[in-house]
Amino acid sequence: GEEAQDPERIKLEVELNEHLVKLIGQLGRQNEWPSLPVPDGLKAELRTYQHDGFAWLAFLRRYGLGACLADDMGLGKTVQFIAYLLHVKEMTMQREERRLPSLLICPTSVLGNWQKELERFAPSLQVMLHYGGKRSTSEDFYKKAYQADIILTSYATATLDQEMLRDMKWETIGIDEAQNIKNADTKQSAAVRSLPARHRVALTGTPIENRLSELWSIYDFINPGYLGSLRAFNARFIQAIEKDRNEQRTADLQKLIKPFMLRRKKKDPAIQLDLPDKNEMKTYIHLTAEQGALYDQTVNSLLERMQKLEGIERKGAILAALTQFKQLCDHPALLTKEPLPEVPGGGGLLDTEAVVGRSAKLERLLSMVKELRDEGERCLIFTQYIGMGEMMRQVLHQELGEPVLYLNGSTPKRTRDRMIEQFQSQTLPADEQPNVMILSIKAGGVGLNLTAANHVFHFDRWWNPAVENQATDRAYRMGQTKDVQVYKFISMGTLEERIDEMLESKQQLSDQVIASSEGWITELSTDELKDLFTLRRDWA
Repeated sequence: GEEAQDPERIKLEVELNEHLVKLIGQLGRQNEWPSLPVPDGLKAELRTYQHDGFAWLAFLRRYGLGACLADDMGLGKTVQFIAYLLHVKEMTMQREERRLPSLLICPTSVLGNWQKELERFAPSLQVMLHYGGKRSTSEDFYKKAYQADIILTSYATATLDQEMLRDMKWETIGIDEAQNIKNADTKQSAAVRSLPARHRVALTGTPIENRLSELWSIYDFINPGYLGSLRAFNARFIQAIEKDRNEQRTADLQKLIKPFMLRRKKKDPAIQLDLPDKNEMKTYIHLTAEQGALYDQTVNSLLERMQKLEGIERKGAILAALTQFKQLCDHPALLTKEPLPEVPGGGGLLDTEAVVGRSAKLERLLSMVKELRDEGERCLIFTQYIGMGEMMRQVLHQELGEPVLYLNGSTPKRTRDRMIEQFQSQTLPADEQPNVMILSIKAGGVGLNLTAANHVFHFDRWWNPAVENQATDRAYRMGQTKDVQVYKFISMGTLEERIDEMLESKQQLSDQVIASSEGWITELSTDELKDLFTLRRDWA
């Protein structure tokens, strides 16, 4: 039949010799993956499935086969990849080989998170951040890079510095949120796929099983050439599967991709045994350059005024500055008060790209909400600022193309009851069902039952743990049938991070001090304030 005449097919069959066939068989049978000890340097307890994931990455590496780790959001892809990096370093040292650095490419909004997680889980790894206007160039870069174990950079930077990165020898290249290279013909996707490495790993929580050209692009990154050229792949699979729903071709493709993709879902019974009911994660985010500059200005003018003020005036000035700092970390427009840019002739539609581009927090929120909506899950988002809530409502409504609710102190009781009913509803038609609800922490902190949501975001932090937990418990309460994921956003290098550290270590803050809202901050001396507010340069 025509099957036998397909030259691509014959070529593939010749290449898949017995050795490879046996290996691919082994990849498909989890009980045949060699079990590996967790690296000594890892400062984390791996859950069973995370240990499996790390061992799987290391197993594929032995044969030079790329991997796509596609676990659901919140299952800990980061810690699995960090365990793998430590393992690679240990192996190199045992064999006394020359140490090569690894490269991790991710969206700008998660750079900070990788920095913090590496520092926490793998303090023995040398980390180098390659990002921003002051980053190293060629000679200097090579010198520093070969001292590092892992270099972190963003997709945009990797595209700009493509030639420099291409001249390096990389131990491993990892790409996080791998859906960023889904369009094979973009400059960014081509740049990332052109970088040479001994092993390549893609991390993504967004299943790509249903968008085949994206799948091709990620596989062309992890195992170049494995699925043939895009043209051949299009002719053989995309047409047949997407247009004709050809079941045989679908099965053929699944057989090809399955060995190189590990995807565990939160719903899997084996995973559920491993997960706590309420999973809290801190999400660390860099300020943009604009936010950093405004932050510095605000600190300087505050410290200048501190010299002159006393008593109640001094307290007032500090509390006002606190609000400014927090708003600034959320979005600079809250401070500068200028109107948000609209699409020209767009009938009042926001220019979402311009709005989101000014705040990495908003960018991160948007990508996380899109991901959980792809999974069909619902979320609550808490903020303290009316303007921020309104901005999020508009951006999310436009980007998701579905209704987004916003409940704040000025929402009348009847409207409020209707919102809760709609959100909790299981019976509304899809285009009317709201799945995302934004709440001001004062209005939404108590008395609401919103168990339809199993993700909770604290977009800005209320520095009173009791208030935050009350808000979280809108979703995490009787009647909640799923595990609840809680994300606390923290802007790196700012007072959000300082205060979070103070709360963690309960340093000079007994519970009664914190309970009196944020008043304790006003009691600090000018030097302590300076220390608390000044931007930490190592992150900025």
